[in-house]
Amino acid sequence: MNEQTTDIQPKRSRGARIALIVTGAVTGLLAAGLLAVGGVALYGESEKDGDGYLSADSHQFTAGTHALASENLDVDLDGAGWLMDREDVGDVRVEVAPQGDEPVFVGIAPTDQVSRYLSGVSHTSVSDVDSWPFDADYEERAVAGEGKPAPPGDQRIWAASAQGAGTQTLEWDVDDGDWSVVVMNADGSRGVNAEVEAGAKVPFLSEIGWTGVGTGAVLMIAAAALLVAGIRTPRNRTPAGTALAPATA
Repeated sequence: MNEQTTDIQPKRSRGARIALIVTGAVTGLLAAGLLAVGGVALYGESEKDGDGYLSADSHQFTAGTHALASENLDVDLDGAGWLMDREDVGDVRVEVAPQGDEPVFVGIAPTDQVSRYLSGVSHTSVSDVDSWPFDADYEERAVAGEGKPAPPGDQRIWAASAQGAGTQTLEWDVDDGDWSVVVMNADGSRGVNAEVEAGAKVPFLSEIGWTGVGTGAVLMIAAAALLVAGIRTPRNRTPAGTALAPATA
């Protein structure tokens, strides 16, 4: 009876230790992920400007065409439209600084209407935009025809726009649909040379950051405790019914 108890005890002990080690490792990975998310969120919060916008680095665009136009930006709120009603959510800002004295125009409109407006006009399509660090690949796409577009400011297609000499700032409340951002000279002439910076209001970063860091720290402590408990060698126990040897004087 004593031998069977002695044999089962180590097996159960080894199984429990393995379970503790595995659980501790998984908990540690989860904690590391939460700490990483929290750290990124807090860093993003610290990078916001005084108006609450988180902006990417600016990028200079130079094109010999009549316009710079982004590819289709597909916005699908998928039932989260209520979130856009908050004052601190859903604002996008585009700042355009012309590299000359030519007045500049920046606007955002439905993609299909932008396509009709620039039909038969040579323009530059901007694609593959990376937000961190900000970078963009763009290729000049020659469209059949040599027409000059009407001044963009005269069009009624824009959901938001700004034009004039010097730096122009466009602010837009995000909405469902397919959208394109357009940068042009205010008179629609060829030769667009401007520095563009995009940003957005991203709420809850502080809350997400501190929640991630706090929860991650607690789980990391728990993971350490589980790993220590699993790795620590258990004390040898004397099986029940076994007599102790008498002490020698």
